[in-house]
Amino acid sequence: MLSFTLRKLLTVAGTMLGIAVLTFVITNIAPGDPARLVAGPNATEDMVDTIRVEYGLDRPMIEQFGIYMKDLITGDFGTSIVTTRPVLDELLRYAPATIELVVVAMILGVALGVPLGMLSAVYKDGPIDHVTRILSISGVALPAFWFGILMQLYFSVDLGWLPVSGRLPLVTRPPDMVTGSLLLDALIAGNLETFRTALSHIILPAVVLSFPCLASILRVNRSEMIEVLQSDYITAARAHGISAGRIIAVYSLKNALLPTLAMIGLRFGWMLGSTVLVETVFDWPGIGLYAVSSALASDFKPVIGVTLLIGFLFIIANTLVDLAYAWIDPRLRRA
Repeated sequence: MLSFTLRKLLTVAGTMLGIAVLTFVITNIAPGDPARLVAGPNATEDMVDTIRVEYGLDRPMIEQFGIYMKDLITGDFGTSIVTTRPVLDELLRYAPATIELVVVAMILGVALGVPLGMLSAVYKDGPIDHVTRILSISGVALPAFWFGILMQLYFSVDLGWLPVSGRLPLVTRPPDMVTGSLLLDALIAGNLETFRTALSHIILPAVVLSFPCLASILRVNRSEMIEVLQSDYITAARAHGISAGRIIAVYSLKNALLPTLAMIGLRFGWMLGSTVLVETVFDWPGIGLYAVSSALASDFKPVIGVTLLIGFLFIIANTLVDLAYAWIDPRLRRA
C-alpha cells in the first residue's frame, strides 16, 4: 500500500506540472494586451511600457515561464492587474464559497443517485426504472446555465420560495469566519436564522450543479447493481433463504459501490469546473465567478490561479478515490 501511495503522489506532481505548463501557454497566446488594459484607453505609450516592465511582460517568454514556475513553487500566484491584490489572497477569499457549493451538491448527488440507481436495478423495466432513465438522460443533456435560469424563473420569480442569487442578503451580517462555509460557521455560532438564510440561498445552485452528478452516479450504480444481482453468489444467497433486503443492501450494494466510488471522484472534479457557469448564473461569489470576471478583463494571473486550484483539487479528489479503491480491492495495489 505504501508503494502504491508513493506512485500516486508522483503522478500528482507530474500532472500538476503539466497543468502549470498548459495554463501558462494558453493564457500567454490569448489575444489582448494586459498592460494596455491596466493602463486604460487614454494612456500613453510610455505609461503602457512602464506597466509592461513592472509586471515583467516585456521579458522573453522562456524567462517569464521560469519566473512563473519559481513563483508557483514558493506559493506566489502573482498579482491581479485589475484589483492589484495578490491572487493567492483572492483565491483564499473566494474558494470557501465554491467548495461549500460543490460539497453540498455532491451530497445531494450521492444521497439521491445511489438509492435511485439501486431501486432502478431492483425494479428493472418497471415504472421506477423508466422514470430514473428519463432523469439520468435529462441530467446529462440539460445545459447547466439554461437549467439554472429555469429554476430561477420558477422557484424564485413565479413561486417566490427561494432567493434568485447571492450567498446572503446584503442586510444580513455573516457569521465570524471559522471554516469559510456559511452553513458551518452559522451552526458554530449558534445562529440558526443565518443558517436557514444561507441554506435557502444555496439550494438552487446546488441542485443545478448536482443534477449531472446525480444522473451519472444513478446510471453507473444501476448498471453495476443489475450485473451484481445476476451473479452466482447472489443466487446462492437467495437459495439459502437470506432476506431480499439484506441481499440488496449488504451483498449487492457493497460490491456495486466500487465503480460508483470512482464516478464520485470524477464528478467532484467535474463540478469544480462547472461552477464557472453555475456561479455566473446565480451570482455566487466563488472562484468560478472570479475566473469569469478576470477572463473578461484579460487578467491572466487570476485565471491561471483558478485553473491550478481547480486542477489541484480535482487531482487530490481522484487520488483519494484511487487510494480508497485500492484499500477496498487489494488487487489494484499491484497495478
